[in-house]
Amino acid sequence: MNYKPLLVFMMVLLAGSVVVARQETLSEAEIRAIIRESADRDAENMKRRRDYTYVRRDEERRLDGKGRVKSTESKTYEITILSGEIVERLIAKDDKPLSEKDAQNEDQKIQKIVSRGEKESENQRRKRLGKRDKEAEEARLFVREIADAYRFRFHGTEVVEGRPAYVVDADPLPGYKPRLKDAKFLPKFRFRAWIDQAEHHWIKLDAECIDTVSWGLFIARIHKGSKIHLEQSRVNDEVWLPKRLMLNIDARIALLKSLDMELDITFRDYQKFRTDAVIRPLGEVQ
Repeated sequence: MNYKPLLVFMMVLLAGSVVVARQETLSEAEIRAIIRESADRDAENMKRRRDYTYVRRDEERRLDGKGRVKSTESKTYEITILSGEIVERLIAKDDKPLSEKDAQNEDQKIQKIVSRGEKESENQRRKRLGKRDKEAEEARLFVREIADAYRFRFHGTEVVEGRPAYVVDADPLPGYKPRLKDAKFLPKFRFRAWIDQAEHHWIKLDAECIDTVSWGLFIARIHKGSKIHLEQSRVNDEVWLPKRLMLNIDARIALLKSLDMELDITFRDYQKFRTDAVIRPLGEVQ
């Protein structure tokens, strides 16, 4: 199943112990202004994200009709930066190192990317970076559209991981027609967001699907009741980076195959990328 469209949606929307903080009130207009500002600030944050490598672990749990786990599988990736682009290298399956053959295949994949980057012309590089910048701008506009697509209610303030945050509830605005193509999902979700008071970045998000969501060439459908949980963390006091993404999905693929599953994605070991970093074969990585 291709999760990419949904993951992009969730990642753009972007915990530890929670305690109650100083109470204050925000009007709906003030909440909208904060969300628009968060979109503009996140554009700069996205640039800083490109300076970091990390490890990502994807765990998929298949559930039976009673919601019990019937199977689990996981894949762990080392995420690095090559020619300014994010590259995934698979390093473990079910928390076990890859076989020698699979490790060699991953090394070959990386070497092909390196070779392609070395052969890239200046014109090709401009086009690639232009496409990346266009996608970043589309993400910024997407978050700004959230401010127009929902009816907001101030729920109070809390401290999340030592940072005071506004807590905001959002329900789809009746009759709202999304302007952006990617925003067509917005009327299908309601959410609660924790927004950092100082920097107006989204620290945490709990979203629920309230109507069937369909996408893809072969029509995958996510049913009402599916849930999303997202957490971000402040790293090196300079950038907000993903910490955890959890999905509880009740879906149907191609109108035939039913899928009830949990997807738990965790992010760790953030390191600032060095321009003199060397790409080594997997066996040489400590």
